[in-house]
Order: sequence, then structure tokens, then C-alpha cells
Amino acid sequence: MLAAIRRDIRAARERDPAKPTTLEVVLAYPGVHAIWSHRISHWLWRRGARVSARTLAEFTRIVTGVDIHPGAVLGPGLFIDHATGVVIGETAEVGEDVHMYHGVTLGGSGAETGKRHPTVGDRVTIGAGAKVLGAIKIGDDSRIGANAVVVKPVPSGSVVVGVPGQVISRAGRGTPDDSMMPDLVGVSLQSLLTRVAKLEAQNDGQQNGRVIRPPEAGVWHGEDFSI
Repeated sequence: MLAAIRRDIRAARERDPAKPTTLEVVLAYPGVHAIWSHRISHWLWRRGARVSARTLAEFTRIVTGVDIHPGAVLGPGLFIDHATGVVIGETAEVGEDVHMYHGVTLGGSGAETGKRHPTVGDRVTIGAGAKVLGAIKIGDDSRIGANAVVVKPVPSGSVVVGVPGQVISRAGRGTPDDSMMPDLVGVSLQSLLTRVAKLEAQNDGQQNGRVIRPPEAGVWHGEDFSI
């Protein structure tokens, strides 16, 4: 238990860009507190003290905003950043050195019994608000984009975005692609507008009326973007 606590503290210090001190992590990181409490409730759950385990898990949810079922299996080195709104179901399994952000759900996809929650591999990053549902496997070194809804297995080394989640990259661990999530909608829209602009130019050599031009250096141009 002491070794696991030390690794949890090290994970928070290494992965939080704020570079907190050990004392800050121990006193002021609810995601770390939730993991520590879960390790105790899971110990109770495995030894048949299920009412005590559920009671401790509920108290932890009230205090930290993190709802982890005591039956879930959490690997060492897990870091839940900002913590609030995280839900991890009973049969979920989380590997080593996983990084989760706020609002993440590892949930079921129906009323089935038995194994009904995800299995998350090692060194996976799950973005804010992402939902991973069902008894699916998320491969090692994968990245799940913010607000993605994942309902199908994900190969190792993948990048997943969208609703429903789509695999858009299989960049190997540690490559430049591993540091950012592409904007599929933005890229598609830019490509479409560029194509339309070329077709209009070929048609009459000029563009008439109100138009929205493709973005230049990430800036959209148009007469009125008010909502």
C-alpha cells in the first residue's frame, strides 16, 4: 500500500504541468484522494465487506466528486486530473500509468451482467468528458479525445475522437502525433470550403455575394459570425 501511495504521488507530480510539491498533492489533490480511498474500499470489497466498501465509496464521491465502484480494478500510477465528475464502473479495469481528466466515464452500455465495463490498457490518456462504454478494450498507449464516445475496441497506439469515437491515427508511442488531437470537423470544413472556392473561381473568375472564405492561419473570415 505504501509503495502504491508513493507511485500515485509521483504520477501526479510528473504529469501535472503545475509541478506541485509532494505536500500539495497529499493535501489538495482530490483525484489522488479518491484513488487512495478506492484502494481501501477495493480491499474491503474483495474480502466480502461489501456494505462497508460501498459506504466508503459513497463518502469518497461526496467529498471528491469521483465515483469509483469498489469492485473496479485500478492499476498503479493512475492520475485523475481535476477529478470532478469521473465515474468508473464495477467491472472496469485500468492499467498502469493511465491519465484521466475530469468528466470521464468508464461505464456500461446496457443492463447486461458480468463483465460490462471497459478494460483500459497501460499509458492511456482519456480526455475531459470522454465516455468509454461497454466491455471493450482500449489498447496500450492510446489517446481518447475530449468528449469522445467510445463503444468499440481500440487498437494499441490509437488516437480516437468524435461521437461515436473513430480511430484517426495509430501513431506509435512517443511520436509527435501523440501530443495533439486533430480537429476532424475543422479540417473537413476547411477542405470543403477550399474546394468550393476553387470551383467558383473556375466558373466565373470571381466570387459574388456574401461568402465565407477558408481560414488563413487559423482565422475564419466572414461578414457576420454573430449567433
